[in-house]
Amino acid sequence: MAANLDYEQAGELKFGQVGIANLRVRTLDPARLAAEMAERVQRAPKLFARAAVVVDFGGLSQCPSVEQTQALLEALRDAGVLPVALAYGTSAVEALSQAVGLPLLAKFRAQYERDGELPAAPAPAPAARAPEPAPAPAPAAPAVRSEPGLMHLHPVRSGQQIYAQDRDLTVCAMVGAGAEVIADGSIHIYGALRGRALAGAGGMASARIFCREFHAELVAVAGHYKVLEEIPKELLGKPVQIWLEHDKLRIEQLG
Repeated sequence: MAANLDYEQAGELKFGQVGIANLRVRTLDPARLAAEMAERVQRAPKLFARAAVVVDFGGLSQCPSVEQTQALLEALRDAGVLPVALAYGTSAVEALSQAVGLPLLAKFRAQYERDGELPAAPAPAPAARAPEPAPAPAPAAPAVRSEPGLMHLHPVRSGQQIYAQDRDLTVCAMVGAGAEVIADGSIHIYGALRGRALAGAGGMASARIFCREFHAELVAVAGHYKVLEEIPKELLGKPVQIWLEHDKLRIEQLG
């Protein structure tokens, strides 16, 4: 599938905090969705082949029927990925999950729903104005919760996963191929990155990834990702920083 800036994807793929992909379905066209997923699998088989996927119908105007859902799930399996759950939604989605035999899992993040939020309830009518009391002393500002960063001193080897919840992650060694490092904050890698790095896993769009030697299988910030095949060759092996800018993932050489 050739890159086309004007092409609207049939499914928007994002990665959550445990490395499970969240597929937000935007069309009930099984053939189109299967073609997109098959192309992703072909382009990066080590990453996407038999990848676990949570199917999210929040991007549709109404919940699909059981028959439509079964057709979509079968199309995804034929494309080479494994639908393992439906994303929480309405009561209709809950009934749908029971009908197709899949559990419900939480959506990737609250911000992911910003383009489909329900309108806020109308404000209640103001009550009759009462005399204003004397001003009370201003309360002390609440203490800001500050979690120390997680520091991992050893190499992260194939099959290992390190997760820094609610904080940054520093790895003082290499991250091997097939390994995964995840943080709700930023990630600093003082070695080669050959596996996957997912920063801002809880939705923090200001998170960044830094590494000394860049060979990543996948990098993601707040769910927006790039795989090795999409990374400019001139950046491979270089020290880089990765960040999100206007919902686009940027990768730039350091120094």
